[in-house]
Amino acid sequence: MGRQKGKRTSIALLTLALTMLAPMSAMGAPATSSSDFTYEPTKKTVMEKAKLLTEKHGITSLQYALIDGGEIVVSGQTGKNDKNNKVPLTPDTIYGIGSTSKMFLTASVMKLVEEGKVDLDLPVVNYIPDFQMKDHRYKQITPRMLLNHSSGLLGGTGSNATLYGDNDTYSHDTFLNQLASQNLKADPGAFSVYSNDGFTLSEIMVERVSGMSFTAFIHQYFTEPLDMKHTKTPQDVVDTAAMAGIYSPLYEGQLPQENYNVIATGGIYSTAEDLAKFSQIFTGEVQGILTDKSVEAMAQEEYKKGMWPEDGDTSISYGLGWDSVNLYPFSEYGIKAVTKGGDTISYHSSLVVLPEYNLAAAVTSSGGTSAKDQFIASELLLSALEKKGIITERKPEKSFGVPVKADIPKEIATNAGIYGGNNSVKKIEMNTAGQMTVSTPSAPSDPAQKYTYTADGTFVNDEGTEKLKFVKEKNGRTYLWYQSYISLPGLGQLAFSEYKMEKLEANELSQDITASWEQREGKKYYLLNEKYTSTVYLNSAPILPIHLDKETPGYISNNKIIGANEAVTELQIPGLAGRDTKEIYFAEKNGVEYITAVGSIYASEEMVQPLYSGKQSLVTIQADGYARWFSIPAAVKGKVMTVEMPANGAFAVYDQKGICINHTVVSGENEVVLPENGRIVFAGEVGSKFEISLK
Repeated sequence: MGRQKGKRTSIALLTLALTMLAPMSAMGAPATSSSDFTYEPTKKTVMEKAKLLTEKHGITSLQYALIDGGEIVVSGQTGKNDKNNKVPLTPDTIYGIGSTSKMFLTASVMKLVEEGKVDLDLPVVNYIPDFQMKDHRYKQITPRMLLNHSSGLLGGTGSNATLYGDNDTYSHDTFLNQLASQNLKADPGAFSVYSNDGFTLSEIMVERVSGMSFTAFIHQYFTEPLDMKHTKTPQDVVDTAAMAGIYSPLYEGQLPQENYNVIATGGIYSTAEDLAKFSQIFTGEVQGILTDKSVEAMAQEEYKKGMWPEDGDTSISYGLGWDSVNLYPFSEYGIKAVTKGGDTISYHSSLVVLPEYNLAAAVTSSGGTSAKDQFIASELLLSALEKKGIITERKPEKSFGVPVKADIPKEIATNAGIYGGNNSVKKIEMNTAGQMTVSTPSAPSDPAQKYTYTADGTFVNDEGTEKLKFVKEKNGRTYLWYQSYISLPGLGQLAFSEYKMEKLEANELSQDITASWEQREGKKYYLLNEKYTSTVYLNSAPILPIHLDKETPGYISNNKIIGANEAVTELQIPGLAGRDTKEIYFAEKNGVEYITAVGSIYASEEMVQPLYSGKQSLVTIQADGYARWFSIPAAVKGKVMTVEMPANGAFAVYDQKGICINHTVVSGENEVVLPENGRIVFAGEVGSKFEISLK
């Protein structure tokens, strides 16, 4: 589909649109250029909506920009850069853009394709000869599969990737070694399921083929030609004072700089204005960076090449790199919109491009989510389309309506059972009154969601915002298809259409295997191999409890137990619900049981020693480099622990619920009151010594 710069409003062009030769707007007045009118009403409306997000929806600060025909016509920011409001936000305040970084990677690969150095449909091993996996199917993986998320890689290999104030490239450097011990979750090309690993592998491919670091590559080919002066990576010199302040409910003050060190997957920093400049590649406003052929290839419906639900209004329909190439609500007006969103722990972003109209909007934020940022991006673009007369009025928000009950046929009722997806398990039950309930076995106190069966074969909730349907795919598996409209008052509406869950098959285990797993019930395992600067110590529980649910025999969460010491995720779900799967392995050594899973290593409680209760003690990181864990005995609870710190080490303290009450990399505090029945972890380089005093 060509990128046409003309604004189509005639009846003749509407006919062309219906034949899919070109997208078509809703009929309205002739389009006008940005110089023909003022964007002041848009600026006012968007500022009000942005303030609503910062005041009511958990966003600390937000920055946005609209580009029209190569000119940034709206730019603004709202919220607080710091809680004392002493550091102002500006258009040059830099944010992490998370997975929007993947568009820089995709553009980089397409640049190499144009130069004849990469073929999208030749195996990746042609470009990375030392890439290998335990699963022999890896040889079938192509660059296209990496970019459209259909490679079959597990997707969650990211240990030691996200660090505070530390640009260590360990995660990137050891990535091929980590893949070498993994299997694939599916045949390459079978379906597109969101995969960070595909883009980390692509980053390595770009570096191998070009002979340049990824950071150097994007600067030479994109940021410098487009005058993106505020777009950086953790490998650049970044002024931390220029970064947007980030916060967490787990810590009162501002957090240190967050570095996501698998850069192409999610580690680039930028501004809304710089992302708007980057969008010109995709509207044809700038020439000589990527060809029309490359840009058009990126916007094709790649997701349709494999298993996928029927089309519906959605924010998920993968192209090459793009999250969606048919974004709602623009699809309602016959307008093609492509989008990419990004989320790290603290930063979020949304880029939405209307290629045929030379329009794009970019939003970055501290706190919140990329989906919330997308509300602002959509508002910027819809307002611009209205001002230009491309659309005459906003279409009303959608709903499935109030459900009218029908009797559940017996063949539908047989779909009741246990379903897995999105790293969780749900129980689906149906009754004779035409109702279906969806509950969470691991959280029995959570209220079940209720849906009413309707005559069209779907289940709808009372609000009319969610519709569910069972689909038996060609692979013989049963899926729960989920469609939803998500509205935030005063902000707009998002739409999703995806397979949310897959029915778990019965998994009968031998008595010996069952006994092995039952012995682990209720045990806790402690993370050993995460660097001391890792964000995991504050944000993600490094203490892993094992819980087997009676509702799901033969499974641990949605991982299928296949041996006394092994469990794997066998779900085959396209989209988002099947992402970040893992293989879990147990092994015993010297009376301690270890877990390995996608690069992370945990050890059982037997490894945890009680903290010495005398006045002085010393903890040293041993030759294996593993973190050292200690329990807090009753004799020392309430005492003040002061630690003389090594140059390259840190400690974190957790209460009995596993909540971090002090991580020294974040707080800078080496003194802490010890909680009852808590845990302490010391992490650092080999030989690091922690001198402990109690009083």
